[in-house]
Amino acid sequence: MDPIRVLVVDDSVVVRKIVTDVLSSDPAIEVMGSAVNGKLALGKVEALKPDLVTMDIEMPEMNGIEAVRAIRARRNRVPIVMFSTLTERGASATLDALSAGANDYVTKPANVGSVAQSMESVREQLIPRIKALTGRPAGPGAGAARLPAAPVAARPPAPRTAPTKAPAVLVIGSSTGGPEALARVLPALPASLPVPVLLVQHMPPVFTRQFAQRLDRLSALRVVEAVDGTPLRPGTVHLAPGDHHLTVRGSGRGATTTLSQGPPENFCRPAVDPLFRSAVTAYDGAVLSVVLTGMGSDGRAGASAIRDAGGTVVVQDQATSVVWGMPGAVATAGLADEVLPLDRIAEAITRHLARALPAPLTLATGTAR
Repeated sequence: MDPIRVLVVDDSVVVRKIVTDVLSSDPAIEVMGSAVNGKLALGKVEALKPDLVTMDIEMPEMNGIEAVRAIRARRNRVPIVMFSTLTERGASATLDALSAGANDYVTKPANVGSVAQSMESVREQLIPRIKALTGRPAGPGAGAARLPAAPVAARPPAPRTAPTKAPAVLVIGSSTGGPEALARVLPALPASLPVPVLLVQHMPPVFTRQFAQRLDRLSALRVVEAVDGTPLRPGTVHLAPGDHHLTVRGSGRGATTTLSQGPPENFCRPAVDPLFRSAVTAYDGAVLSVVLTGMGSDGRAGASAIRDAGGTVVVQDQATSVVWGMPGAVATAGLADEVLPLDRIAEAITRHLARALPAPLTLATGTAR
């Protein structure tokens, strides 16, 4: 198999060397060029036709966000991974880059004591994403599923061990490609949504706060970064904060959020599986779950628990997923009640939630509040 040809774009000599050395150490990857700003990167993308681009955000002449917009304006769909700082400004810029058409991001090493530690941080974050976005198998422990070149058929749903229950809560999991997918699904849901919503998007701290604020501006629903011990109310979306698992605790007074820093699951914290499992317990299986685009298999075990308890599982299809890892893991295990393109996910949510309502529930027609 030919190596994955990567173009490295960064104005820092040190960062370019670190990224180049890390990627070149993997036999499946070839660094075939570099650029010091977005303007030069545009020419090299056209001339060299890389399989993937790593893109810094802050650069002279043309920054990374402008470069992403320019690449996409030329109808070039080369996967782009942004290199971001773990700051408020970096998080905001990264979300802008994702909105402009970047596929994913990694955070630059911060406060590390040596070049070796910096290289290891880049290796752990970047190589699995490169392989997932280009459809190559990742190494052990990377948590990335292979993205097949040809479509993979979802298995028919396995027989249920319990009857389907009308949903009392909506839980959503996503990863790579999730920010843009969620920015399309949540604004299509009405403010009158009759159940609470809990959401896990694989993201670090700072990023989740910014992301919740963006989704809140886009949606008729209220979107907040989850806080421990908050009562769950219809029409509010609770986004798991970075580095914390989000789960649900049921009691006689109703369900509340719980945050913890328990061990990562599926190499992630927050992880989707703990949320899905806890929702089954708190709501006695009356759960509607949605698994959107993302690398890895986080959510598969939780989806199995939801179906076994009488809940419903909807996943995004392969054609519209940036990476069909998480939804593909659920679908190919026969755990999905529906496998749908992204633009039909909101309709499916409203349709399933309408089962428990006396009046029809319709999609939102506006997005801003």
